Order: sequence, then structure tokens, then C-alpha cells
Amino acid sequence: QSARATRTLVIAGIPDGLVQDELMADILTIHFQKSRNNGGDVEEVTYPTRNKGVAYVTFEDQEVVENVLKKDQHLLQDRRLPRHYPLTVSRCCDNVSSSLIYLMILP
Repeated sequence: QSARATRTLVIAGIPDGLVQDELMADILTIHFQKSRNNGGDVEEVTYPTRNKGVAYVTFEDQEVVENVLKKDQHLLQDRRLPRHYPLTVSRCCDNVSSSLIYLMILP
């Protein structure tokens, strides 16, 4: 599980309520798979989450995570969105992953 956390990024700044949640998850997947965004193979996108405008993107390869973090600015753009939206991309902190593990083992 902790290996998965190192391949997961927290994405903030997602516009809320513009499109259906499933569609936004697809838009995020496409964004982070594009080479121009330093992206690569996406294992999973978790959206929506408990936090409004936040998603978790898990990549198949750790190297892609590092490349995505190196990109100066991520602009979410899709023909289904009215404009471009700047995203904040950060590592999934260890506290998050350990609390997730804790939640999973609760009855």
C-alpha cells in the first residue's frame, strides 16, 4: 500500500460542478496521460473525494510521478470545459497514506 502512495499525486484546483464527476475523472486521466504534461500511464483516478476540487491520481510508474512533478504548471484544458484551469499537483503525503491504511483495517 505504501508503494502505491508513492505513485499517487494529489491534484487540487479542479473546477467543481461544471461536468459530471465521471467525465471529470476522464478529463483528468487524459490530462495526466499526455506527454506534453510529462504524463504517462494512469492506474487510477479517484474523483470526487471528500475534499471539493481535489482528486488523487495514481500512476503505474514512479518515474512518471517525478516527471509530472517537474512540470512548472498544469493547466486543465478540455473542449468540454469553458476555460483552462490551473491545477496544483503535489505528492500524496505519508500521513494520508497511513491514515488510509488505518481506515481500511477498521471493521
